[in-house]
Amino acid sequence: MGIRLYIVRHGETDWNKARRVQGSVDIPLNAYGRHLAKGTAKGFEHIHFDLAYTSPLKRAKETAEIILENKETPLYIEKRLEEINFGIYEGMVCDSQNDSEQFWAFDKLFTKPEEYVPVEGESLEELASRTGEFLEELKDKFGGQDKQILVVSHGATLNALLNHIKGNHDVANFWPGNVFPNCGVAVVRVENGDYVIEEEGVVFHQEEVYNWEWEDV
Repeated sequence: MGIRLYIVRHGETDWNKARRVQGSVDIPLNAYGRHLAKGTAKGFEHIHFDLAYTSPLKRAKETAEIILENKETPLYIEKRLEEINFGIYEGMVCDSQNDSEQFWAFDKLFTKPEEYVPVEGESLEELASRTGEFLEELKDKFGGQDKQILVVSHGATLNALLNHIKGNHDVANFWPGNVFPNCGVAVVRVENGDYVIEEEGVVFHQEEVYNWEWEDV
């Protein structure tokens, strides 16, 4: 079997619902977010996780704890799985009615990521570096072993993880066109020493969650 990762985006928060830039702000799950996590847990009920890693932020950690509630799986806090720090843009509402200079500066993160300039925050290159380091360390640590591992993280961070696996190191192509839905899952295995994506953007719950695209803002 080898190593298989189930990489999950956290459940919904009130800031997700309001389309606020979250980043490193520690916003908890809302009731619907917990409902999605419970549905995901049910979808995972027949999967044995040998261990799990989560971002330390509440929304990810609680999602992981709900998924693992009826499992005896050790859960480790991993700071490299935190969401990107958006600096001064955190808390801003992403809305087409927002015509401020600050909004259009942040908009470049999605429309022209190669031109995005973080202000008191983190760059996409820095995000790519820490997430790539985490993945390679995981592979080195468990290479040759049969391990099923849960990884709970965030939208931009999850995208950085997948870009590393795909060998996509071009910041200009950082985004696939949308952001993973809350509790969206990517399934990844290690084959012949390399990561291979089995599934991407799937859900293990029964809800329809709107997967909004930046162009819809």
